[in-house]
Amino acid sequence: MFTPPPIARERLPALLAAMPKAELHIHIEGSLEPEVIFALAQRNGVALPYADVEALRRAYAFSDLQSFLDIYYAGASVLLHEQDFYDMARAYLAQAAMDNVAHAEVFFDPQTHTARGVSMETVVRGLHRACVDARAELGISSSLILCFLRHLSEEDAFATLEQAMPLLEHIVGVGLDSSELGHPPEKFARVFARCRQLGLRLVAHAGEEGPPAFIWSALDVLRVERIDHGVQAVHDAALMRRLAQDRIALTVCPLSNLKLRVFPELSQHNLKRLLDAGLAATVNSDDPAYFGGYINENFTQVFAAVPQLTAHDAWQLAHNSFAASFAPEGQRRAWQDRLVECFEAHARA
Repeated sequence: MFTPPPIARERLPALLAAMPKAELHIHIEGSLEPEVIFALAQRNGVALPYADVEALRRAYAFSDLQSFLDIYYAGASVLLHEQDFYDMARAYLAQAAMDNVAHAEVFFDPQTHTARGVSMETVVRGLHRACVDARAELGISSSLILCFLRHLSEEDAFATLEQAMPLLEHIVGVGLDSSELGHPPEKFARVFARCRQLGLRLVAHAGEEGPPAFIWSALDVLRVERIDHGVQAVHDAALMRRLAQDRIALTVCPLSNLKLRVFPELSQHNLKRLLDAGLAATVNSDDPAYFGGYINENFTQVFAAVPQLTAHDAWQLAHNSFAASFAPEGQRRAWQDRLVECFEAHARA
């Protein structure tokens, strides 16, 4: 195992920006910047309940997850055509490539769109085409993860899966997102079992606002391979041991946690504690247009706020992100080799 060389703290921001990394927790609808929302609204003739871009930005004062979701779904209402989904994903992938993201596993919420009469095919084909073009033009690898909205019924999730069946060649896995409180993972046990039979990879949001019990359910009932967020695991010692022993990755989103008041200050974030306990934590941007930054901004701000985080932690976070990805093993190793080369170059500089 590679031991990262010591790198002075003042040089960490440059290292964090330059190192290759995977992003495993990005909601593509949450990458819609206010300027893009208004441009698409104009293109598609959609009326918005905000006078202008600045009025929309001022509305980004969230008190909890639900207050964010209300605005999130309003923003998604401008997405109507395949080209809209293409433009949204292509813009995110361009930004991710600038942040030295080598691979992104992109969440999308089809129920948000099919409920408005937009077809599953329109959504998936637009997103997939953007992924193909970004790989050819920018060199960034990406795949799609279909997320079920947990505030809706399992029957609705099954209907969504049925709509996606002809398009599964473009989808690597399924996830579970939206309002966590009041909607435990076991609500979706049957549909996740069906997805597992279909060979889809499984992830779920758990332990963001919800209790550690939701993480246990995601692991033991849904049988997921990764936990999205998972920061509440620190309140259950047995769960922490389980996550460390089984190398269950946590896709942590620092700026999201701050914006939604999971932590009152970024300096109080428990990312360092998770790493020190041997958990396979990663850093991600969640909904970057709403929460104040893409992946490099998440790395930079959390490392600035938590001085205990070191270059070794940076390497571990990036290494974890590749190890936890659903890319082929050979590709994961190649990215990890690039990561080592990046750290060695920064140590020599």
